[in-house]
Amino acid sequence: MATKIPLRRWATPLTIGSFLLMTGTGVTMFFDFEPGLITVTHQWLSWLFLLAVAAHIWLNFRPFRSHLKSSWGRGGIAVFGVLLILSFFTWGMITGPQMKDRIEHRLVEAPLSALAAVAGVPVAELLRRFAANGFEASAEDSIHALVARHGGDENFPLAIVFLPERVDTPASE
Repeated sequence: MATKIPLRRWATPLTIGSFLLMTGTGVTMFFDFEPGLITVTHQWLSWLFLLAVAAHIWLNFRPFRSHLKSSWGRGGIAVFGVLLILSFFTWGMITGPQMKDRIEHRLVEAPLSALAAVAGVPVAELLRRFAANGFEASAEDSIHALVARHGGDENFPLAIVFLPERVDTPASE
């Protein structure tokens, strides 16, 4: 039978560690420095942070409740609650994240000939890259059609177009 690890032993270290992770990845994202898996790490491992904070609050519920009795405690939570609600509105600003999904959708639906023009490569070169990576494609095909035909997700075919240096494509002969 597995030994149970007491909540008190892991809640605070997990809270501190995940806070450091969220801070580090969040700051790098703020400055648009997102190498490797920074964004994915921030998005998915934030669930660990939420779990850790929930466990920490559970363990320290009396002091937490005591903080809520003070005006500073209630005020702090109210301010950040209002900021969270306000963050759901655009306030007339156009931001990159708002456009990202629409742009990606249009790229996935566009014919490969259009993607070649956007990527600045000849159509024949782009079709060669796809063939070298196991995709039977024509200039009229879209990435959506290729994924439907060959399986997988859209990221790899998009990388063939826009990140060829990251895709293991054999050199032309």
